[in-house]
Amino acid sequence: MTEDEAILARAQALPCFSAPAGARPLDGGKTNHNILVTDGGRRFVVRFGNDIPEHGILRWNELALSRAAQASGVGPAVVYAAPGVLVLDHINARPLQPDDIARPGTVAALARLIARVHRDTMRQVAGPVLAFDVFHILRGYARFLMAQRSPHVPLLPALLSEAEALEAAVGDGPTVLGHNDLLPGNILTDGERFWLIDWEYGGFGNPLFDLGGLAGNNGFTPDQERILLATYDGGAPDAARWHAYRAMKCASLLRETLWSMVSEITSTLDIDYRAYTATNLAAYRAALAELQH
Repeated sequence: MTEDEAILARAQALPCFSAPAGARPLDGGKTNHNILVTDGGRRFVVRFGNDIPEHGILRWNELALSRAAQASGVGPAVVYAAPGVLVLDHINARPLQPDDIARPGTVAALARLIARVHRDTMRQVAGPVLAFDVFHILRGYARFLMAQRSPHVPLLPALLSEAEALEAAVGDGPTVLGHNDLLPGNILTDGERFWLIDWEYGGFGNPLFDLGGLAGNNGFTPDQERILLATYDGGAPDAARWHAYRAMKCASLLRETLWSMVSEITSTLDIDYRAYTATNLAAYRAALAELQH
């Protein structure tokens, strides 16, 4: 039995299923294996993944936030959970696409979705959950990369110096519950509404990280960014707010870059992390150049 066959068999053997059939892998997932299983006429997503301390991923935290997302109506229902496995209702929707973003009203709808997370999902969290401070995370990634003698170590002094300047530019802000991983694959739509999945990095932090991460990870234009911020804030941003937001967008792209550098060393998934690092580093440098212009 191959590794893929073993994962499918493991998914179908879970005690939450009575007559599972047609298990197949789902695309996506840079830190776990996702399996689609049909059982009793319903479809479910099985997520296999263990803790990943170097990335701050602790599955009990993901479970708590997945349940809060369900309770607040922004995520699918949690069906079953056990160490290393999470089973969710399958949503008949697809990942966010560039055509969706270009459609009038989409950016504003996404801003309102983020506001719901920061307001409503936060109120549904039960028990302890993690904090998410991007600048603390960047310093931790740098320490890990240096300890592991990453080939990217020569880049780190300059990147950390830039991160320090970005931290000062962002300044203080309120603390909210954020998703903190708003890649296109984690935002699902059926053409009418949106859901958020994959709460691995969720935690309490600055709301600008979700806003900047959404824009940076999805290629928003400056006009779309202003719509995003104005909708979230309830009014057009002043110069200070706009600068802090753009600095956080840079920090989000830098975090994705260092995340990928670490994953080059640690991940066993069949993903070209070197290419992903290069893509994100280029996006970060472009955003930083715009900020400094």
